[in-house]
Amino acid sequence: MRTHIESRVVHDQPTLTTDRLTLRPFVADDAFDVERLAGMREIADTTLNIPHPYPHGGAAKWIRLHGPAWIDGTSATFAIVGRKTGALVGAISLMIKREHRRAELGYWIALDCWNRGYATEASRRLIDFGFEFLGLHRIEARHFLRNPASGRVMQKLGMQQEGVERDWVIKWDRFESLAVYSILEPEWRAQPKSERAGAIGRGESR
Repeated sequence: MRTHIESRVVHDQPTLTTDRLTLRPFVADDAFDVERLAGMREIADTTLNIPHPYPHGGAAKWIRLHGPAWIDGTSATFAIVGRKTGALVGAISLMIKREHRRAELGYWIALDCWNRGYATEASRRLIDFGFEFLGLHRIEARHFLRNPASGRVMQKLGMQQEGVERDWVIKWDRFESLAVYSILEPEWRAQPKSERAGAIGRGESR
């Protein structure tokens, strides 16, 4: 028997919108901008998996992984672009564990777009998508303990801090502790609608 999540991800990955942003699948032409923006040291410094310097050709290889991962239901990765400009703002994803109906939220925002609320806006839309469309029960997120700004984003999303994973990973030859946050589907549904990005059908195109 197919799980609820498996039955939902066989279709083409949708495009989602918010007031200011479009969340769409990455395309090959995005590779240059990904390397230019994600390759900045300030971005790599606060993320676990982004290398610095960013290797030439690495973004194209990364983008080619998205389609198969969407089809097999293991991740949903979106480019964050400005609705008016079409310019790349960042990236956001859900790394999905179908057997447990949970996913981990991750994102990065271009340095010149920090402090504009884009991470919160995009994350809220993707959380809606995860619960409403993918049938998830739990969405979690982590941030380096030394990067409290990400923690404030997670709190705005209604996530609860569960604890700290001490010296959990090594980044650039030093141990990093991670704060862990999560939100469950019943908690998301209990939020005032004004705090949610909207039903899945609104602002969605394929």
